[in-house]
Amino acid sequence: MGYSSTHISSVETGRKMPTLRFSRGADRALGTEGTADAFEREWRELHHGSLLEGFPEYVGCEGRASEIRLFEIGIVPGLLQTPEYAMELAAGAVKRGAITADQARERVELITERQAALVRTPPPLIFAVLDESCIRRPIGGTAVMDAQLAHLVEFAKLPNTVLQLAPYEMGVRRTIDLPVYILTMADRSLMSYAESAQRGQVERDRTLILPMLTAYHQLQAEALSQSASVTAIEQLRRGTP
Repeated sequence: MGYSSTHISSVETGRKMPTLRFSRGADRALGTEGTADAFEREWRELHHGSLLEGFPEYVGCEGRASEIRLFEIGIVPGLLQTPEYAMELAAGAVKRGAITADQARERVELITERQAALVRTPPPLIFAVLDESCIRRPIGGTAVMDAQLAHLVEFAKLPNTVLQLAPYEMGVRRTIDLPVYILTMADRSLMSYAESAQRGQVERDRTLILPMLTAYHQLQAEALSQSASVTAIEQLRRGTP
């Protein structure tokens, strides 16, 4: 693990708190990566108590997925957020009394960790469909939103990404009405994650995920192409219709 026996003993006896690096090292050494008993999973549950049930489990799988498909409504998804945008969202939750300042800081740190986990070789394929409300809803000041929109344009330029907008005029042709995340793992197994106001739900039953995957493909077919989506974002940045 790269730690001294003294350090490990201090973690075991509670004199030191385990770090994410320590937890991942323990999983590698003991062969518990990606399992229900993974130390990383326990670490996330300890450090991200403000997160919905199921989300820490999803994040652990997201960092190992070979393909990531996501659809979001209202806000830019965490994997595509700038630090400033993420901080504005967290600060808003603190003002509402939904979370504490410490939990807000942990949320922003988790977004950074999630994004860093995707910078690997080979990188995962990321398909992102954003409802038009994601780019229309102002978060923070003008500078924050402009930087976020610019970041989306740069994201679309990556060789392993596809970014599409689902415009309002899609109407009933928008096949998904709630945010959804679908992962394809290295062994081609599938898992999905969706949220209600009270909890997050991880699903591993392929028979339940396949209809969601079909709806996602139909959504992609009806959404704007990547080039048209980038054009729409650039027009919004310039303030033109």
